[in-house]
Amino acid sequence: MVKLNTIYTRTGDDGSTGLVRGPRRTKHDLRVEAYGSLEEANAFIGQARLTSSSRPRIDAVLSRVQNDLFDLGSDLATPGADAPDAQYPSLRIRPVQTLWLEQQIDQFNATLQPLTSFILPGGTPLSVSLHLARTVTRRAERLVAALVEAEPDTSPETLRYLNRLSDLLFVLGRVANDNGAGDVLWVPGNYGDVEKG
Repeated sequence: MVKLNTIYTRTGDDGSTGLVRGPRRTKHDLRVEAYGSLEEANAFIGQARLTSSSRPRIDAVLSRVQNDLFDLGSDLATPGADAPDAQYPSLRIRPVQTLWLEQQIDQFNATLQPLTSFILPGGTPLSVSLHLARTVTRRAERLVAALVEAEPDTSPETLRYLNRLSDLLFVLGRVANDNGAGDVLWVPGNYGDVEKG
């Protein structure tokens, strides 16, 4: 269990931060940006949970996802492989966690009508919050994709997990809109009707 007695340490005042292992990195380092975006996504999921209490199934899924995102953050904050004689293995996101997301997507998506158009973030407050969380998750995914390319020893499961999570948040956003009945559909512009000024 983590125990934090001191909140500020002053060690980051020079613009650097410590990882679980390895040398300190700048606070704008790609790895730090990646797990920082996970924190942001987690905060948006927490915000979504302010309006998910009336949907206990969704709320339970979001609760588990918030905990998984901490696992994923720990994974990204621990670069490199464990030493062969390490007493405790590093916390890594595992394929079973990604599989669980896929199972949730399949279960929730089974209740939805097929899409006939792209949808816009809108409808219920819960749906909008889930779409916000989804867009931040997509940003985190882009950063992790760049990190995997720059540091190939980064676990590819981190990228798979984020890809599935954004899909799950999309599906949950539709469920929160009366199983898609309240989705706000994209209406493509017809600029031929615009009067010339």
